[in-house]
Amino acid sequence: MADEAEKIILGDTAISAVERSARRRWFGRGKDRQPLPFTHCENCGAQLIGPHCAQCGQPAIDYRRSFRHVIVDVLDSFLNWDSKFFATLGLLIVKPWKLTNEFLAGKRVRYLHPLRLYLLASILFFFAINYSARGIRLQPGKISEKNRAEVAEAINKGRDEIEKELDKENLSPADRKKAENALNSLSNPSPSATATATQTPSPAAEPGLSPAESGKRTYGPVNERPFLVFDENEKTSTPFEKWLEARAKEKMGEHGTKMGLFITTLFSNLPYMMFCCIPLFAFVLKVLYVRRHIFYIDHLIYALHIHTFFYTGIMLIVLATMGLNRIMPATLAGWIIAALWIMFAIQIFLSIRYVYRQGWFMSTFKFFVGGFVYLIVLFLALAATFFITLAMPA
Repeated sequence: MADEAEKIILGDTAISAVERSARRRWFGRGKDRQPLPFTHCENCGAQLIGPHCAQCGQPAIDYRRSFRHVIVDVLDSFLNWDSKFFATLGLLIVKPWKLTNEFLAGKRVRYLHPLRLYLLASILFFFAINYSARGIRLQPGKISEKNRAEVAEAINKGRDEIEKELDKENLSPADRKKAENALNSLSNPSPSATATATQTPSPAAEPGLSPAESGKRTYGPVNERPFLVFDENEKTSTPFEKWLEARAKEKMGEHGTKMGLFITTLFSNLPYMMFCCIPLFAFVLKVLYVRRHIFYIDHLIYALHIHTFFYTGIMLIVLATMGLNRIMPATLAGWIIAALWIMFAIQIFLSIRYVYRQGWFMSTFKFFVGGFVYLIVLFLALAATFFITLAMPA
């Protein structure tokens, strides 16, 4: 009986020590923590001999506690902000191929899961892109005088519809005022613009014929042409063209006045496009290395790692570019930035060389062939994303 009581005491002491060790990495070593809140797993009822159940793996955590502990657990579960996270990130930047080889060799507990790592990098990367895309605006000052008159005429004709669309957006008073100021600026061209718009066609038209007689519409020099024009005199021939023109008018505006919003929406769909392209990239690798008898899942792990490296590398180079341009002369900063991009491309090439362990010639050949095929895949995926964004309801 005494031996049994001693075992229970020693067991509780060991459990308490394990829990204190696990919590010290977050809150330091200054205070002793309480032992586990229970001795049996709440999920399966098995007796606990550590901070996790030996039967089902559920952690022995009581969530009815301070909010600080809950937040720490969420961060620990999603990001693993410990040596595992920094070891994975450091190895990804320095030697992305070694991260893949280590994971495929079974050394997985010391690194973040490839999918979790990709999702984190993808969220940060496309958040930065979407944030930059929101700054895209149509600047009236950069429109030629002739085109300003055409835009003003179109806005004045559809002023009521534009006002209704603005009401649907539920803009704040400040944003609504900015939108109205922009409309007023576009709808009130200078007298010279009106005079220019009513002038005769440019010399590009046939001599002696008006635009109506020649049947051709001229736009003048390239820098004076509108960004997007739908000619009502030109009749579309197929139902698809009619549908495409109608959707483009609705999404982009008659003269591209909604192009900034359309581009922002398009960029917001890019993360889904890239996530769908990763299995396709793994399939391209499967075809390139079909004689190596490598499992598709191995190609998928490498695809996740190399895309994560791609996002991380671009973000770091852009940040370095911003910093170097501020603290260094333009020439020196340009050379350093060019060297960073060259190293970035070399890292991707070396990853293929060392993950698949082929000779330099075959690795170089498959690097360019695979890259070319994947560029075609990305182009087709981007075109599909464009049409999906165009077809989505406003």
